[in-house]
Amino acid sequence: MTIRSGFSAQTLSVLASLCDQPSQWRHGYALAKRTGLKSGTLYPILIRLADRGLVEACWQDEPLPGRPRRHLYRLTADGLATANAALVAAPRPAGRPGPRSARTSHGVVTQAATQ
Repeated sequence: MTIRSGFSAQTLSVLASLCDQPSQWRHGYALAKRTGLKSGTLYPILIRLADRGLVEACWQDEPLPGRPRRHLYRLTADGLATANAALVAAPRPAGRPGPRSARTSHGVVTQAATQ
């Protein structure tokens, strides 16, 4: 029986990226580079996650001179718990070894390939 997380593969990619350092603010461009998602996919995902209370967003306080302010994103406490559960429950691609859960020094559950 497969447990569905309720999140698309693209959303799981965003959640995984935000889980790496959950308390650190990230701007959309960095998330786009890390996930490989285009802005037309990434920003609607971030808006939906913020609407669900899983991600908080704010404007950059002091942008570099001559640069516009950026919107910054990070996981909320509920977002971190939901992301960890969703990433553990996410179906694995066929033909790849099954993951096992591993906890980082930040207490984040990540997927580590079995040997």
